[in-house]
Amino acid sequence: MLSLVIAESALGLVPKELQNHNSVLASARKFNKKPSEILLDVSWHFAAMKKIKNEIKRGRPDLVHFCLLEACSIPIYFENRLQVFVHTIDDRVIFFDQSVRLPKSYHRFAGLIEKLYLKGEIEEDGKKLLEIKKMNFDDLIKKINPKQVIGLSSKGISSSYQHLAEEADKDTCIVVGGFAKGQFSDDIKNHFDKMLSVDRNPLEAHIIISRILYECEKRIIM
Repeated sequence: MLSLVIAESALGLVPKELQNHNSVLASARKFNKKPSEILLDVSWHFAAMKKIKNEIKRGRPDLVHFCLLEACSIPIYFENRLQVFVHTIDDRVIFFDQSVRLPKSYHRFAGLIEKLYLKGEIEEDGKKLLEIKKMNFDDLIKKINPKQVIGLSSKGISSSYQHLAEEADKDTCIVVGGFAKGQFSDDIKNHFDKMLSVDRNPLEAHIIISRILYECEKRIIM
């Protein structure tokens, strides 16, 4: 099965060291939740985030939402030919059942992910739709066990969407960064068999994902 990993994603709860910051307390009151139970979001917590490590790779749950809508709303996913994983910047991995239908509303998505962090899994009618585990990227790749891992980066070797789709068979793992700025850490890059740049323009991650998966879809199920 073709795999997509959205890696080092800017998705996670407000870390403990920021939970008493005024901007965090204000947003927690607005949503009637504890500061430890809300997603870190640069739209709300910009002032607080200046104090944390990897600031440019944090606080963009909306970006991850866009990426997941592109990946989990297409035929290759519905026909069980694609598995999708979200690896977060703080080394957690979200697993998705093939039958899951993610909310198109960002606010509902944020609430769902906050509930997932709190409970560890989301079930419906006895079926586990979402699960989150403490897991680093190395362990995730071992679990997927692909024949090859291809990372997509502006620093990669120049290629194209079509060429990547030709190289990617059903046991390939494609890795896209789930952050707004910066580059993959060495811990991530060390797992790549190759790193490619598929567009001369600096496109957002969800656009790259949609175009890559469309080309793969044409070869796999059309």
